[in-house]
Amino acid sequence: MSEKKGVVLNPLEIVRGLGLTLREFGKGITGGLVTLQYPEKRPDLAPRFRGMHRLERYHTGPYKGLERCVGCALCEAACPPKAITVVAEDNPPDPAEWKSPGERYAKVYDIDYLLCIFCGMCVEACPYDAIVMKHEFELADDSRAPGNNKFIYTKEDLLDRVFEGPKEPEFKVGKFDI
Repeated sequence: MSEKKGVVLNPLEIVRGLGLTLREFGKGITGGLVTLQYPEKRPDLAPRFRGMHRLERYHTGPYKGLERCVGCALCEAACPPKAITVVAEDNPPDPAEWKSPGERYAKVYDIDYLLCIFCGMCVEACPYDAIVMKHEFELADDSRAPGNNKFIYTKEDLLDRVFEGPKEPEFKVGKFDI
């Protein structure tokens, strides 16, 4: 049988904890930042913050203007809450009418933001960097009426989305420069 050791109080740690408390209390008294006046002032988000998604296009090269998504549905398979729906279709035979550089493209690409947990697994699973997560995070609606779900974003909603707010650094989950 082992003896239970008593709790040892470290006076130095107690003083450090009290110092932190007093320092934060002092910020409130001297007018320092305690409460963010949102939405007038937007929070400073970490560079790795994972917000709403955007589907990307090629902006240069031989595929300029084509969608990066080829409808492989790896993002759908990687999504833990099954918030993504991808329906692929073959590209038209005429290369001038192609929507993506692959044999197929995503005819349907939906994300249900009521299910999405913003884990970034979809971004990590995409071999073509077709989906990225931006710093936009504001999702709200004033109705719970069935059939009026504004939280299901379609391909048209996700392609070429322009996000408002401060410029954010590009960051892709799982793509690290070493």
